[in-house]
Amino acid sequence: MIHFVPVVLKEISEQGKDYLWQRPSACLRCNHYRVWSHGFVRRFFDGFLSCLHLKCYRCPACGCVMTLRPDTHFSRVRCCREQIRSFLFLRLCEGRWPRSSLSPPRMRHWLANLLRQTKARLTDAWQGGLLAAFDHLAALGFVPVGRVI
Repeated sequence: MIHFVPVVLKEISEQGKDYLWQRPSACLRCNHYRVWSHGFVRRFFDGFLSCLHLKCYRCPACGCVMTLRPDTHFSRVRCCREQIRSFLFLRLCEGRWPRSSLSPPRMRHWLANLLRQTKARLTDAWQGGLLAAFDHLAALGFVPVGRVI
């Protein structure tokens, strides 16, 4: 289970496993009052050459493993939400992708998945535009540029 927390990736990169993670007050699944440290998981993020160590906790009651993840990123996406939205904004409003270190096929992948998510979750009658659909899907807890529907 992924638990989104407010953290700064640069601090995690600099401190590594010594970063002081905020322990969840209870299990996210069964609400048990105690969770145990369960090590680290390595994840890659844009802007960092090496992987970052994200903290995991385990509930002794139900066995749920909770991985702490920055709240600035979607699940399973390396790029932060604001950057994805700004790239999509530039593409939809100006008709071009920004010049960046990210590959154009990756950004086209986000746009194609946003179209699929909008059609599947908001129906074809959605009139708000794709950026509004991005914001709405994110507010509902979906990954608007994710592949899974």
